[in-house]
Amino acid sequence: MGEFEGIGDVVTGSLLARVVEPTAGEAGPDGHTHEVNCLNCGTPLTGPYCAACGQKAHVHRSLRGFFQDFVQGLFNFEGKIWRTLPMLAWRPGELTRRYIAGERARFISPVALYLFSVFLMFAVLNFDDGTSGAPKSVRSGIDTALVAQRGELAKLEAERVKALAGHQNTADVDRQITGKKNDMAKLERVKNGAIIQADLGDNDEAPAWVKELVQRGQDNPEKLANGIQEAASKYSWMLIPISVPFMWLLFPLRRRHHLYDHAVFVTYSLSFMMMLVILGGLFIAVGADALTALLFLVPPIHMYRQLKQAYGLSRASALLRTAALVTFAFIAIGLFFAMAAAIGAS
Repeated sequence: MGEFEGIGDVVTGSLLARVVEPTAGEAGPDGHTHEVNCLNCGTPLTGPYCAACGQKAHVHRSLRGFFQDFVQGLFNFEGKIWRTLPMLAWRPGELTRRYIAGERARFISPVALYLFSVFLMFAVLNFDDGTSGAPKSVRSGIDTALVAQRGELAKLEAERVKALAGHQNTADVDRQITGKKNDMAKLERVKNGAIIQADLGDNDEAPAWVKELVQRGQDNPEKLANGIQEAASKYSWMLIPISVPFMWLLFPLRRRHHLYDHAVFVTYSLSFMMMLVILGGLFIAVGADALTALLFLVPPIHMYRQLKQAYGLSRASALLRTAALVTFAFIAIGLFFAMAAAIGAS
């Protein structure tokens, strides 16, 4: 009996080892696994993919296979993005309608495109030459303005000297000189990043948290700006639930349009607007500020085309709803930035 008990212990130990550390999924010499059940859910395999969860039947554990997956995923995303972006730019309503109708494999999902746009937008907006204060392009414009202001100040001071020599009243020119110096001081503060300047004094009408926020901005404006930007980036997804109710208000009597449809519309639209911000940032970086100003004309046109195509509206109906949507967009953005400021300043 002792021999059999010893054999039983060996068999039991072997079975336990198989349970604790199964051999399924171990790679052979070629780096690929050879199993009959799905490694993800355990369903018996009947083809190259699991019929239950969709995972590949045979996975790999090799560097070559890892980089093959990387390249495949990259080109799969790239193929989808080149089908999605042209439609998003020129036929946004058709893209929205086709995605809602079920054409999911051909296009990037609105959520994936939105997250990609958010990441790229903040990467572009944060691009700078590494110095503190305002971005390089903004500082360049401020320097130009300061040169002009100094020239005007020199003329005013020359007028004052001339007026004094002629024994004339200099009160008016003195006010102009004081105003000019104040304007130049404000430009210098903006250039150095001190953009929050307010003196609430002992005004009891201002809430305590507002006073604290303003004081914090005056003490360390760069830290406050970074906190607000971080909050805006972290909670950028909140723009979607903030915006969807406004879309519902555009179609309160159309029951065939579900909130899901409005969410797809909003997410694709926001993705496009963020790409406009990216394009504007690139224009500013190369000094093409005039082209950046033209981009402000694009959002209403894009909203009109997306509304008309996605919901099958007439021109008049699309125009009316576009006017309302532009107003709603400003409200939604205001609510979002108020939330980001509250979070970033806390």
